[in-house]
Amino acid sequence: MDCEQILKDLQMINSVFMQRFKYNNNLLDRVYYLEKTSAPADHRAIIVSVDLLRSSPKESNNFNSNEFLDLSNSAGLVIEDHIFSKQNFVSASHFLTKGKVEELKTLVTEKDIKLVLLDCELSPSQERNLETALCARVLDRTGLILDIFATRAQSDIGKLQVELAQLSFLSTRLVRGWSHLERQKGGIGLRGPGETQLETDRRLVGNRIKQLKNRLKKQHNQKNLNRYSRKKGSDKLVALVGYTNAGKTSIFNTLTKGGLYAADKLFATLDTTTRKADFKSKTLSTVLFSDTVGFISNLPTKLIESFKATLDDLASADLLVHVVDAADPESDFKVQQVNLILDDLGVDKIPQIKVLNKSDLIPDTLIKPSGNEHPEIKVSAETGDGLDQLKTQISEMLFGEILSGWICFSPTQAAIRSKLFDSGCIVKEEIDENGSYQSFVEISKSMLQQFDNLEGAKSLKPLSL
Repeated sequence: MDCEQILKDLQMINSVFMQRFKYNNNLLDRVYYLEKTSAPADHRAIIVSVDLLRSSPKESNNFNSNEFLDLSNSAGLVIEDHIFSKQNFVSASHFLTKGKVEELKTLVTEKDIKLVLLDCELSPSQERNLETALCARVLDRTGLILDIFATRAQSDIGKLQVELAQLSFLSTRLVRGWSHLERQKGGIGLRGPGETQLETDRRLVGNRIKQLKNRLKKQHNQKNLNRYSRKKGSDKLVALVGYTNAGKTSIFNTLTKGGLYAADKLFATLDTTTRKADFKSKTLSTVLFSDTVGFISNLPTKLIESFKATLDDLASADLLVHVVDAADPESDFKVQQVNLILDDLGVDKIPQIKVLNKSDLIPDTLIKPSGNEHPEIKVSAETGDGLDQLKTQISEMLFGEILSGWICFSPTQAAIRSKLFDSGCIVKEEIDENGSYQSFVEISKSMLQQFDNLEGAKSLKPLSL
């Protein structure tokens, strides 16, 4: 092959190449834009807290920028600047007002910031317009929570749920960076099947979402079988719920010796874990504790739908332990948010104990009861104060009133005495002159009914908490 033929072939290849990619007169700027809006290499970010001036003072008080800061820190970001935007209306194009966008653009350019976080819910078009104006990656509240979830998921079902939530979130945002592929292919030798690249991506994402839902459905069915097996037996399930970073995992570790990772940050626990109780429940039944994902205000509906398999564990619980951070000045608002989510999940009718955790960080006189609807107990997972009272309260609500007093066991009742020892019902005992055991017991009503002819059983009195 001579040089002229090689040159002609190269020119033809170059012509086809240019036809395929000649979609924008400003290609270099477009590539630069895509580079700027990709995942940032550093973790520096600017936070924008948006406070829509509401007519209701009560709703205005619920505006909490510190929580969004905690979310950002939990994601491992370095906050370079924190600006506030108080506005009476929402811009349809950028969400923020024109002046605030210009102010933000100046900060992003001066500090060379690649990531901007907004404490609000952005539509796909608003997110895209802000990225175009700022030449930086933009994340809203949902996107930030999804990013945290992706780093914390450890179990197989947890990873599937996070991927489903991410793809559901991404499906409406595929237009970003793909405007050149919205047109169908054309030109001599370039005619395609009539499907744009954007349509192809949407179809692939849709297929993946279907696959994930089918896999999660199988996991959900397996969990239902496990629940059915437990219901057939005498096991009881206690689910720990509450606002994120209230101390649920710390209490879970204390009650079960579970050894789970616990840290002073939001969403340190994502995967649901179930462990057997590490204390005697004064009954023959087994008590299981389940540590669930923490709640947060304005939790996106899509996240609740994606984590249905995890949150369904609450529906099968025999008792809910609502953990509250007693030292948090905004505890009342967070209790309300948790109750709203429990109501949405349809589990608000399940018996509940309210645990005021971190009571060692605040004087007792400053701990305000959050209501008389459910029993409340002050505890400290750090010092152990109040945990014995919590264990007794859990046993009483699961198995009925706890009775205490002296019971006499004859030598022929050694098997019954052994069972009571194993369940932790016998606190102390003495041997009388006839060789019988005089035992001081603390036993649930339901368990006491299983035994007949126990001398002194009728004289047992309720144990005061």
